[in-house]
Amino acid sequence: MSIERDEVCVLIPTLNEAPTIGGLVRGFKERGYEHILVIDGNSTDGTPEIARAAGAVVRTQTGKGKGNAILEAMEIIDKPCVLMLDGDGTYSPDDAERMLEPLGKGFDHVIGDRMACPEKGAFTRLNLLGNQILNHVFRIAHGKDLHDILSGYRAFTLHSIRQMNLKETGFEIETEMAVEAVRTGQRVAVVPVRYSARPGTVTKLNPLQDGLRIFSTIYRLAKMNNPIFYFGIIGLIISITGGIIGIYVVLEWFKNIEHLPLTILTVLLIMMGFQMFMFGVISDMLLGFQRETIRQIEQLRNPPKPPR
Repeated sequence: MSIERDEVCVLIPTLNEAPTIGGLVRGFKERGYEHILVIDGNSTDGTPEIARAAGAVVRTQTGKGKGNAILEAMEIIDKPCVLMLDGDGTYSPDDAERMLEPLGKGFDHVIGDRMACPEKGAFTRLNLLGNQILNHVFRIAHGKDLHDILSGYRAFTLHSIRQMNLKETGFEIETEMAVEAVRTGQRVAVVPVRYSARPGTVTKLNPLQDGLRIFSTIYRLAKMNNPIFYFGIIGLIISITGGIIGIYVVLEWFKNIEHLPLTILTVLLIMMGFQMFMFGVISDMLLGFQRETIRQIEQLRNPPKPPR
């Protein structure tokens, strides 16, 4: 089953993308995509006017940040499928059909893998290293390898995105979408796409600051998706702290110097660390029980059809 172009809303969040937005909108128009929605974050370089002249429907977001733009767009989109990409010219309309194809096969969410075909100069060394680290951390924390969780090229059904509990307002939104897709058990496909160097627009991403925010998002959201990882890290840090203090206490004891308060603190920290880890184990068991219960309820609601 293929996805008809009339069933697709092309969503483009923008902020000062005047050099690229016109060509991007026209590129989709030439390929038969008539429903193009530009959510603009109060650009000052004429981006809305250029997008509107090229044939897009333009709305100005009320909040700030890419996450807010996407959340506001989901309230007004009425097409069953959404193709989302950045307006900076790094993604190509030529990959639209490839992105939408898995939706026609029953997938809920599609991620465009920039790592597969990056143009020379598209990534700085720092950005490439950061992406690899964050994808590796995501794989450990959430138990699924999605190759490129920070990709801005996405395709998804409107039903699947409304199943997600999205709250992030900035660049962390793609990470949250990946986490929510895993948490809600959606079928996720990863498709290689071309990724071009910026053709003149200035990046809004601060590699270090936004990288730390994304790392924090991956870790924070693991609380509901992988509690052993979340509470285990806390427990490990507390236990290591207690162990370091304990080593100091033992070394001082060999010198006939006693530190009774530090000894008590060492024992307390190690016990607290162990308890935090066990709390993660219990939370993971409860989460597994909840998922199994939900799965059985879904089976009762939608029993398999008997063979003819």
